[in-house]
Amino acid sequence: MQAVIFDWDGVVIDSSAQHERSWELLAAERSLPLPPGHFKRGFGKKNQLIIPEILEWSRDPAEIDALGHRKEELYRLLVRESGVVVLPGARELLAALLEAGIPAAVGSSTPRANLEAIFAATGLDRFFQAVVCGDDVRHGKPAPDVFLQAAARLHTPAAACLVIEDAHVGIQAAHAAGIPVLAVATTHPLDELATATAAVSSLREADPPFLQQVWRLAADRRQGGF
Repeated sequence: MQAVIFDWDGVVIDSSAQHERSWELLAAERSLPLPPGHFKRGFGKKNQLIIPEILEWSRDPAEIDALGHRKEELYRLLVRESGVVVLPGARELLAALLEAGIPAAVGSSTPRANLEAIFAATGLDRFFQAVVCGDDVRHGKPAPDVFLQAAARLHTPAAACLVIEDAHVGIQAAHAAGIPVLAVATTHPLDELATATAAVSSLREADPPFLQQVWRLAADRRQGGF
């Protein structure tokens, strides 16, 4: 393993409450319905997929963009009001990777303005050598684009990276990119993360040697044909 690519929401920070609330505020503002279970089904996906496919609010590209833009404005307002929680073990793992000389990148569906707002509030940007967000790719997760671009910006072959994810669509995207993936049980329970290379309850269980073990496990599986 030569580099690590982190998903953002649900892996490094917990801003799920603000994301869910921003959808509720937008729905109330525009008198739009919110289907039951919409938030969990859309978690990790770009707004360009959530709005037409999960919420079924519109299929007009201009309207989708306008709704998505407003949703993220509301999210950033909530973040400024209440802040965000850095998830247990995330800052410590990032610091350990930096000390070990292992590059790290963000590979997230979230818009860049959201990331910049969180970076300003937390100072986490100093740990990352590359940042790829939803604005940088045409196809969001479960397509592999965000992770492939993150590996390219780190000047590292995709197969030499490890992805850390919490969402099913992110795990699918990592597999599609040919990158081993460590899942974190922040959004889904451990028993629902079996498709990942390995899974942990929180990043407090992970350090650079453990990440290397997960990456080698995937490499051994590939060589063994299983």
